[in-house]
Amino acid sequence: MDRARGTSGGAAMTIRVVLADDQEMVRVGFSMILSLESGIEVIGQAKDGVEALELISDLRPDVA
Repeated sequence: MDRARGTSGGAAMTIRVVLADDQEMVRVGFSMILSLESGIEVIGQAKDGVEALELISDLRPDVA
C-alpha cells in the first residue's frame, strides 16, 4: 500500500493540515513551505492553543 496515495494504485490523497503558532511570520512561513508540496493542503492557521482547538474541532484536519 502506498501511504501517499492511501491505496495501491489509487488516486492521490491530500493531507489536510492546521498550523498553530503565536508568531504570525512562523505560521505564514510554514504555510508557504507546505503549500509547495503536492498532497498537502493547509486548511487553517491558529494564533494560540484555544484557536487551534476550535479549528481542529471545526475542520477535522489530518495533522495539526
